[in-house]
Amino acid sequence: MTYSDNLSINWARWMNRLAARRVTLSRPATGFVSQPEPRTIGSFAKGRQLISGNFLFAGHLLQGAGQSLWDVASPDESFSTELQGFIWLDDLAAVGDTAARKVAQDWLWQWIALYGHGAGSGWTPELTGRRLIRWINHAIFLLRGQEAERSTQFYRSLGQQTLFLERRWRASPPGLPRFEALIGLIYAGLSLEGMEGQLPTALKALAKECNVQISEQGGIPTRNPEELLEVFTLLNWTAMALHEAGKTPSDAHRAAIERIAPTLRTLRHADGSLARFHGGGRGLTGRLDHALAESGVKHGQPMGLSMGFARLSAGRTSIIIDAAAPPKGKASTEAHASTLAFELTSGRRPLIVNCGSGRSFGSQWRRAGRATPSHSALVMDGHSSSRLGSTDENRDWLTQVPMRVPVAINPAPDGISFEGQHDGYRQTHGLIHRRKLEVVFDGSGIVGEETLFIPSDQDKRVFDKQMDARNLLGINFDIRFHLHPDVEASLDMGGTMVSMVLKSGEMWLFRTDSACQLKLEPSVYLEKHRLKPRATKQVILSGRAMEYASRIRWSLAKPEDAPVSIRDLVQDDLDGLTDLEN
Repeated sequence: MTYSDNLSINWARWMNRLAARRVTLSRPATGFVSQPEPRTIGSFAKGRQLISGNFLFAGHLLQGAGQSLWDVASPDESFSTELQGFIWLDDLAAVGDTAARKVAQDWLWQWIALYGHGAGSGWTPELTGRRLIRWINHAIFLLRGQEAERSTQFYRSLGQQTLFLERRWRASPPGLPRFEALIGLIYAGLSLEGMEGQLPTALKALAKECNVQISEQGGIPTRNPEELLEVFTLLNWTAMALHEAGKTPSDAHRAAIERIAPTLRTLRHADGSLARFHGGGRGLTGRLDHALAESGVKHGQPMGLSMGFARLSAGRTSIIIDAAAPPKGKASTEAHASTLAFELTSGRRPLIVNCGSGRSFGSQWRRAGRATPSHSALVMDGHSSSRLGSTDENRDWLTQVPMRVPVAINPAPDGISFEGQHDGYRQTHGLIHRRKLEVVFDGSGIVGEETLFIPSDQDKRVFDKQMDARNLLGINFDIRFHLHPDVEASLDMGGTMVSMVLKSGEMWLFRTDSACQLKLEPSVYLEKHRLKPRATKQVILSGRAMEYASRIRWSLAKPEDAPVSIRDLVQDDLDGLTDLEN
């Protein structure tokens, strides 16, 4: 990060703090004009954890039975950010009993006492917007049984946070943070007495962000599927809140929803979860389908790519492929070197996955999760297909990414096929990687073909130089297939086949007809709501590129006598939460 970047960040913090202090002198709201229907969805299990004193945020578990959330020492900035955003209020409201209400009320009014005068790290536009939405959504839950003095404090704080947003929303970073800030301001303008004047400017700004940030293909610059779902959900909530108040969303607002919905259908696996790419997770169970239903957008996934992703669907099997270059510049701070990586889900069981974002487990896991070896993709000589920046100015950016990623999706004789290639290894090794996937109509089998080839004489010289450096022994490559932790895998048939059994009892068999070595090795699965990475396995095809062209074929299929579908009655862990004793 450059000196100018640090100066800009510090200036923004100072201005946020100044604005937060100034609004405490302002006239507060006195009540609700109307209140949008609560739409935030919390987790009952997480709510029970909070009530019992288990505070699990940003990959950290702090235990403090009988303690306030604000009494625990925050281990890092991410932990503090999750507290200040008040998303945990959704979880307490999901429990909804007397004990949950008391905890929610105590913690909220403690926040007002500790931070309501403009102190603390929560006074940023995006966190304030996120917090306002929750306070307004759950106002009835929070105000029940409260004395007049406490109600006055609640409305005063709501009004002050609204005025802070009115002054500082422009300072929020483009993308999801700005959507959160603007939509928090719109919610307040629709709901609070004396705040109606905030609406025209906020609605106009929201329309502009929809035009600028949502592409014609329904994507966002970061190419993060989970972040796209967050933006989509916020736009849905706002459209419904406007309708309830007798107002009409702008054309740009509605058009953005209509562009995003088909893209999210492309990014939806057969089990209803999101593909995990570019820092995004699978999303809360059912949230994607709920958001799509709320949008009212009926048309399905488009032909071709959506936000740079391709989807192959047959029977109960879905495959989602990262079929474009990663984001560049500031949009790439959480992007992954995952070009041509894929994930595969059968029914409601993930089989082939990417390791995921390691952000909640520290900087080393975050960096490792972004590298190509953490994806189900081909890795050339231990290198990633895109490289992280090497200077302080761009160390979190992907600065060397594939220049050309042509792809095609076509009918196959007995199914559908995808073919794509990228030049991420051309500069370093003179090689182009081409990946072809064919899925049969009933989804019971996939045939893959990986090709490494040299496109020009100049690239031959690069390849020859690499070969000379290795005494003509060839350039190592690994084709990795990371398995979900619930998959039981074993190396069979004398090391020529890997059998994989899903939690449902369904079996898949992995084979290759190439000279590559087939291995089954340890891997990890990174989930932001867990305390530590989960151990799992990966299938690896290891070989050496010896010639100007190399071809490796593999297949992944159910046994011939396997039924097309089975009854999957195995109960998953509630909300995918980690057992706290683990």
